[in-house]
Amino acid sequence: MPAPSTTALEQRLHACDWTTALSELDAQGYAWLPSLLPPAACRDLAALYAHDALFRSRVTMERHGFGRGEYRYFAYPLPAPVEVLRRAAWPRLAPLANRWNESLGVATRYPATLADYLAQCHAHGQRRPTPLLLRYGAGDYNCLHQDLYGEHVFPLQLAVLLSAPGEDFEGGEFVLVEQRPRMQSRVQVVPLRQGDAVVFAVNQRPVRGRHGSYRVRMRHGVSTVRAGQRHVLGVIFHDAE
Repeated sequence: MPAPSTTALEQRLHACDWTTALSELDAQGYAWLPSLLPPAACRDLAALYAHDALFRSRVTMERHGFGRGEYRYFAYPLPAPVEVLRRAAWPRLAPLANRWNESLGVATRYPATLADYLAQCHAHGQRRPTPLLLRYGAGDYNCLHQDLYGEHVFPLQLAVLLSAPGEDFEGGEFVLVEQRPRMQSRVQVVPLRQGDAVVFAVNQRPVRGRHGSYRVRMRHGVSTVRAGQRHVLGVIFHDAE
């Protein structure tokens, strides 16, 4: 078996155009990573939804007023592809997160490795893993929200579309809403294809103004699925209380 540093997934993540992605995150609060996963890997990850032993909990969105559809949080140890994706994306995103916090006057700084950051989360009672699989059927949707889960929040997260638009499902667009001070909300739709990832702001991000940086609040959701079934992998870096 190859060492983790040489896995195909890490190589695909390394090959992404991070210069453009980080620039897009600064400019608009999200970045598109095309073809991060091949179709076979997407199908394999979506199929994990049926394996109860891999998950710590299951949430029916309608029961909690979150929308319609459901999702399942993985248990530790995470499946290898999810663990690799979470760990390998961290060094790309942590420096940007530190720069955002500096711009906003937030004292928190993130360590060089995900393991060190999770140790901090766990020391403060946030010990439950947050990566998840989401499943939507016809008529399902996800209301605008933020994935916070506790005091310790990493300001970026990642989602990978595992299903093929136009083949597996119709509708179900990934939606971001940005709220700037004293301005109306701005809606952005990210047209993902199977295997594409989107990296986006969890809560707040800095925007440069005439008098320095100010906070812009971000929320995300999914529009109504009109037909078929849509699976998504969500990778959140902070753990939950």
